Amino acid sequence: MPSVFRSQQIAHSVLLPTPWPVVGPPLSQVLVMSLSKVSSRPALLALFALSLIWGYNWVVMKQALRYAGAYDFAALRTALGAISLFIVLRWQAKPLRPQAFKWTLLLGLLQTSGFVGLSVAALQSGGAGKTAVLVFVMPFWVLLLAWWLLDERPRGTQWLAVALALFGLVLVLEPWHLHTSLLSKALALAAGIAWALSAVLAKRLRRTTEIDLLSFTAWQMLLGSLPLLLIAALTPAAPIEWSGYFIAALFYNVLPAGALAWVLWMYVLQRLPAGTASLGTLAIPVVGVLAAWWELGERPGIYEGSGMLLIGVALALLALIGARQQRPADPDLAQE
Repeated sequence: MPSVFRSQQIAHSVLLPTPWPVVGPPLSQVLVMSLSKVSSRPALLALFALSLIWGYNWVVMKQALRYAGAYDFAALRTALGAISLFIVLRWQAKPLRPQAFKWTLLLGLLQTSGFVGLSVAALQSGGAGKTAVLVFVMPFWVLLLAWWLLDERPRGTQWLAVALALFGLVLVLEPWHLHTSLLSKALALAAGIAWALSAVLAKRLRRTTEIDLLSFTAWQMLLGSLPLLLIAALTPAAPIEWSGYFIAALFYNVLPAGALAWVLWMYVLQRLPAGTASLGTLAIPVVGVLAAWWELGERPGIYEGSGMLLIGVALALLALIGARQQRPADPDLAQE
């Protein structure tokens, strides 16, 4: 992906100014590679934490929907998550005015209204593990959308990964069994597409605009929660049952899996190469499937299981290709 490489080179020239050429004496290369390795450790830890938080949250959300409607729950978790971030902004005495408002609104509609709303709606009638896998086909949508929006054309083995993923999708969707939860599967796929589009647009935004990560996340969550609040108000649903589990699940979604997780995700996108970030997200649907199997008894059938396996192999192949292309043999490519 040439344009990603160019952005990484620019980032190094800004972040690591040296009195000698970066590509030159071996000592300078060693220094830059060492600094890049150290500076990426917090982002790798953030990615690991994010995988556990979001992976297990598929089970938490599925259980929470026993006590509330899908849009009631989605609206509550996003609105309260945004409020918690604004409290942190106020505590840190940071400006509350939104930055790049049009971009913030667009990403809020895609990342919060679209991704969160569609994911929760998919969970209402679909299994937690299956929904997690279908949503996390996201890297393939990123690959195709980046070709369209960033002029980053898929190459060689990437097409093999796409073919494996598409075949796996057919097995998971089981179009020959239309009586199964086809709507849930379609909503999960739409959620992944919305998230992928927001990730590609966020990359484009960061090429031209410097933003405060916390403020941007707070505003996109707030703006994205407004359509969910409106839908929740207009959609008939049973009253929320404020049980102990629902309150705990809401807390988990507002803070660890909501506000904190989105900050971690934006931080990871800023600090890690695309290949490394994609490889790290592989753990999220794995945690989701295993947790759903263990806690909810959701054992995949032969077609679904085979499809999930193919998607996992394709995701791993795609991520390894990206990581290999961005291996820090050239220190300019070590970190974005």
